[in-house]
Amino acid sequence: MKKIILAAACASFAIVGLHSCMDFDVPTDEFVGGDVELDPVVYKGKADSIDYRKEITEEGFAEAQKELAQYFAQMKTAQYCIRGGKEGKYPAAHAYQYLYSICTDNYAGYWVVPHNFSHGGDGILNSTYYYNYSYCSGPYGSFLLVKNNIANMINHPMIDSIPELKAIGLLLFDFASQEVVDLYGSIPYVDHKANKEANPFTFNKMADIYASIVDNLDTINACLKHTANRPDWYRSRLQSVLSQCDDITPDKSVDSWRRLANSLKLRMAMHTVKVQRDKAKKWAEEAVRDGVIETVDQEVALDPLKGTADSHPLSQIINWGDTRLNASFESLLSSLKHPYLEYLIAKNTAQIVNQSNPDDILPANARIVGLRAGIRMTPGQAVDVNPRIAYSALVTDRILSQSPLYFMKVSEVQFLRAEGALYGWNMGGSSQQFYEEGIRNAQMTSRIRDRGEYSSRVDAYMELEESVAYKYEDPMDHTNDIESVTTIGVKWNEGDAPEKKLEKIITQKYIAGFPNSFEAWNDLRRTGYPKLFPVLNVEDGDGSLVQGDLIRKIPLPGRDTSVGLSDIQMSGIDALGGTDTQGTRVWWDVEGSNF
Repeated sequence: MKKIILAAACASFAIVGLHSCMDFDVPTDEFVGGDVELDPVVYKGKADSIDYRKEITEEGFAEAQKELAQYFAQMKTAQYCIRGGKEGKYPAAHAYQYLYSICTDNYAGYWVVPHNFSHGGDGILNSTYYYNYSYCSGPYGSFLLVKNNIANMINHPMIDSIPELKAIGLLLFDFASQEVVDLYGSIPYVDHKANKEANPFTFNKMADIYASIVDNLDTINACLKHTANRPDWYRSRLQSVLSQCDDITPDKSVDSWRRLANSLKLRMAMHTVKVQRDKAKKWAEEAVRDGVIETVDQEVALDPLKGTADSHPLSQIINWGDTRLNASFESLLSSLKHPYLEYLIAKNTAQIVNQSNPDDILPANARIVGLRAGIRMTPGQAVDVNPRIAYSALVTDRILSQSPLYFMKVSEVQFLRAEGALYGWNMGGSSQQFYEEGIRNAQMTSRIRDRGEYSSRVDAYMELEESVAYKYEDPMDHTNDIESVTTIGVKWNEGDAPEKKLEKIITQKYIAGFPNSFEAWNDLRRTGYPKLFPVLNVEDGDGSLVQGDLIRKIPLPGRDTSVGLSDIQMSGIDALGGTDTQGTRVWWDVEGSNF
């Protein structure tokens, strides 16, 4: 069958221009069918069915491998798209920025954009919560790129002759679906998985999406486990295919993908603790029983040094002057005397003059200094026109440039198990055990190329009994000064109350997850931890927030088209169970006690 495939097997989307120094070219989140024709035949409605017990002949495998070769290339592309890749390439700065830096990185409290993107008035980011639709559509645009590269394959009838590849493709789709639905509160999950081509798209309730994903994960786990029963020739040919289309697991094996599936199930279980405690316990214990990521050698990630960008995308974004350290993160790290302060976080790059007192000057390279979230920024991406560009970022040498883009770190899994054990669930060990293991494996830098910057300091860090008194001081404007809100230490104390133990677990998980802000923002919303500074000027948002509020979700995708708005009105609002505003809580985000 003749196929119509774009270069590098990547879907193409209409372009939205966002003016900064970057020549922004990014995917939109339009619900427009037919943007790209990946195949003259569109296959639909078979994604959920995996007949992994089917008897497969060597001839049948070979035929399927030949017919589906291009789809396997697209599966590799989909892995890049999940972390901000485009056009069949590894994640690069433009798309990564659109996916994270101008959206969830700010909501999670990791970063702040130090200017307003106002070049000729066409770009506005007056504060962290300012609502600009195009700045909030990056995650969904990336998800649609994943969908466009995966959906035809997982619905293709011939993929049943290599069920493991269908399982892995479905896992990639569900991984991306879980990440994006947590941000928006609802997506047309069923329609996209079934490969529906055009509007109307029906938004699904998050609870239903979670249940469907977990059902898929159980089937995926069973399928990949069954591979051991296949004949030698089958496993050899399967491994040959995986070696060509797997760019994220350490050994390109079905076992690594199975561990990823179970680790994702564990993550989803913890998200739902407040809304379905019994089911969350069941999911979590099943995931651990079936095998999750347990060592650094099993972590799933993209290695930027193997890609076309040759560095972590954040390196370039920092050098553009487009992101700087959040003051909350500075305060948290300082209160806990975290090792990152000694080697990962840069000091101010130029002198900073106080706006009210020109004699009050912070010299260049004086100290680490973050930015309060929500400050109404000014234009300019250079120090000579915008002093806030001189505030702290990361050291952009080999430490950052060589850092992987993680899908799942062992530290995340260990902190998830620590939390589950805190609830009395069978996680295969104690909260203290997993908490301490999580801290030891928390560094963001490459395990292979690490020179001991973190490991040489972690023992002392873990002995900190109480937080250190710390006051954040803004050298430009002392009205932004604020005392640290971190009151816990690092060392585990079995005598602590459960709430304090949970705060310690989530706080360390938050640091360990840096700079991937999706899960950090999820935990912040569902648990209230770590404690962060209140965001300034929240009234600059969509009107649903008051001072002291935390943004709870990104408004539903599709608002920029009439057909998209129609879908939101027809099914999106009902799926949310509330108004489509920044202040509306998603399904698992329930106000009230964690215990």
